[in-house]
Amino acid sequence: MKLLGIAIIAYLIGSFPTGYLLARSRGVDLFRYGSGNIGATNVWRVLGPVFGLVALAGDVGKGAVAVYLGSRAGHWPAVVAGACVLAGHSWSLFLRFRGGKMIATALGVFLMLTPKAALAAFVLWAAVFGLSRYVSLASIIAAGSLPVLIGVFGYPGSYILFGLLAAGVAIYRHRSNIRRLLDGTEHRFGR
Repeated sequence: MKLLGIAIIAYLIGSFPTGYLLARSRGVDLFRYGSGNIGATNVWRVLGPVFGLVALAGDVGKGAVAVYLGSRAGHWPAVVAGACVLAGHSWSLFLRFRGGKMIATALGVFLMLTPKAALAAFVLWAAVFGLSRYVSLASIIAAGSLPVLIGVFGYPGSYILFGLLAAGVAIYRHRSNIRRLLDGTEHRFGR
């Protein structure tokens, strides 16, 4: 029962739609502006850097908080909390099961579970973004690298498997971005 309670709480934490609520406080429906996504990148594009950074902090924070709460009950509850907070962010109960693409929330999750791997993936994200100005490309590459980095830094196999699952879902949620990248129609950040 404790594990079920952790899963539900983590899902509800993840379901809290930080970016969407920030935009609504300014009278903006993020589903109708910019990329139509509720993540920090779209918040930044639509409302500016201050709101974008607040959305980023909120999404990273909810991932970290959920895993921290789960970790107080042990290794597996922390992993379950991580999976459920990501599910809540991507399929929010409060947004009719719509949501974000998981990258910022996953950063919070893996900073708690596998900090060295998460920081290395973030450095890779920053390098790809700096060179390309594509948030989506940087996110896809960072997500894909995460399970490998988890293994390189010697974390347990359960974390590698969770990293593979999270990376797979995150990349799948970027499928429209992948199509635009291949077509040459993806927007660079700042344009």
